[in-house]
Amino acid sequence: MKDLFSRIQAKSHDTDFSLTVSYLEIYNETIRDLLHPESGPLALREINGVAAPAGLSTKEPSSANDVVEWIMLRNSNRNVNATEANATSSRSHAVLSVTVSQKPRAGGLTENHSSASLSIIDLAGSERASVTKNKGDRLIEGANINRSLLALGNCINALCDPRKRGHVPYRDSKLTRLLKQSLGGNCKTVMIVCVSPSSQHYDETHNTLQYANRAKEIK
Repeated sequence: MKDLFSRIQAKSHDTDFSLTVSYLEIYNETIRDLLHPESGPLALREINGVAAPAGLSTKEPSSANDVVEWIMLRNSNRNVNATEANATSSRSHAVLSVTVSQKPRAGGLTENHSSASLSIIDLAGSERASVTKNKGDRLIEGANINRSLLALGNCINALCDPRKRGHVPYRDSKLTRLLKQSLGGNCKTVMIVCVSPSSQHYDETHNTLQYANRAKEIK
């Protein structure tokens, strides 16, 4: 964010910029606006093949510190609970989107606008009931987390397999519908995974590395 603001400052003499930030979570297949959590669940709407939550609020930061403060403050609104595997387990996926638009100040009869989005997605960790020993609400949350991660994995597999190029199952979950442009669109994608050196977590580490390694094959 500091780099982004320094680049904007360097070009501000001849270019007008617009910068907006949104922050949401997907909890049990329900989308919540973390900037305004009191607004209730949001419905997904598709415009020109791009899915977006209806009524999602945005803020305009004036510095990189604004963005960091909003993330730290609004993380307190996320659904977090303890399991046998993790004392502060994220029970939801979170998506932070930063959208930058620019246009030249000396515009003629036609103005050229360009825009781009940076999406930072924090995926909840996959759940193994035998390890987390979840029951009740935690078990339902874990099932929904695994379902959306499986849908994401299926989309990645379809994008990697030239025989399946005709159909990518984005509509299998709200997570994959939101990430459509971040996976198969005009984008650059980086996946960072959390693994453990402990032999107790061998299966989770192996599966996670396979998941991320598959994502590298997307063209």
